[in-house]
Amino acid sequence: MSPANIVTIIRFILIPIFAVLAVRYADSIIAGDPQELLRWLSLSAFILAAAGDGLDGYLARKYGATKLGSYLDPLCDKVLMLVGLIVLCQVSWSPHGWVIPVWYVVMVVARDLSIATGCVFIKLMGKKLEVNTNWTGKATTVVQLFTLGWVMLRVVPFSPLVPTVAAAVFTLWSSWFYVREALRQLQPE
Repeated sequence: MSPANIVTIIRFILIPIFAVLAVRYADSIIAGDPQELLRWLSLSAFILAAAGDGLDGYLARKYGATKLGSYLDPLCDKVLMLVGLIVLCQVSWSPHGWVIPVWYVVMVVARDLSIATGCVFIKLMGKKLEVNTNWTGKATTVVQLFTLGWVMLRVVPFSPLVPTVAAAVFTLWSSWFYVREALRQLQPE
């Protein structure tokens, strides 16, 4: 197994660790005895899983990318983001009830499912699928991570609704790019 794939597998292992610790921290808040160690351990697992994306990319470039890695790495990125959003929309990391709104999680899941459906449709139509990224998709990921960090770090004493609305704007914007890209690929040659 390649070094990059090993890092990706470690990233996958960190995702449920983050989720379990996040839920346990939220339970400690509800119990009236916030266990800050749980918060920091959960946050550390999330940060390591997210930062590992850069490390596995570096290792793939240095030692060669594998076909398995080309599937596992983006899947890990998606699973990490979705688990983070789903967990932090269900449990509060603040006595003030800070959660990511469910409507935003539904929006992200709908966007990702529509992108996946579009890819399958393009292939079923006998077209060559071109996976083209755009800065709007990368910006969406950054704003989503910022929103998760807003909830987990609690540095600013304002509701997570502010960064969630910004993330929603970028999510819709990147969705529009991917719809246009799919339509372009479906045009007769």
